[in-house]
Amino acid sequence: MGALAFWKAVVQDESNFLERVTGLLREGGFRYCVIGGVGVNAYAAPVLTEDLDIILAVDQLAEARALLERQFKVAEFEYTLKVYDPGSQLQVQIQKDPRLTEMIARAEMHTVLDLELPVAAPADLIRLKIAAAIEPSRRPSKRGKDILDIGRLVARFRGLRREVPPELAASVEAVTDPEEPE
Repeated sequence: MGALAFWKAVVQDESNFLERVTGLLREGGFRYCVIGGVGVNAYAAPVLTEDLDIILAVDQLAEARALLERQFKVAEFEYTLKVYDPGSQLQVQIQKDPRLTEMIARAEMHTVLDLELPVAAPADLIRLKIAAAIEPSRRPSKRGKDILDIGRLVARFRGLRREVPPELAASVEAVTDPEEPE
């Protein structure tokens, strides 16, 4: 079983939701990149996640939302648009923070889950993961996953270790397996 088939089985994606969403974004010419756990999976040994986090160019957000609403349920929250499909447990979260748009220009195409997707640069991913890990209102279980993702990036890209703030250093070191250096 391939990575995509495995992930789709876990998130019960019986409607090809992942491929449909990314296909709409690609065919619509939208500028976006993958972040979050799936983004980290592009650079490190994969771990399971039940959502796909993306950054979409803010100037294209309204147009993308209108297109996505034609096929999926879209709910707006303070910081994200969440896209759902009844035939899938997968959730797509589109970040609305305009400061993140600059990361799209640094993204590169990678094979993730057997799909070619634009993925944020490792330095951008680690900054996002650090911000999430130190967010005081974040659930401890989510914070633990963020620390693991930081450790996975540091293991793959040793130079990113200097980005880890002192308050996270011991936790990150505890979950970091040595891998091949950059």
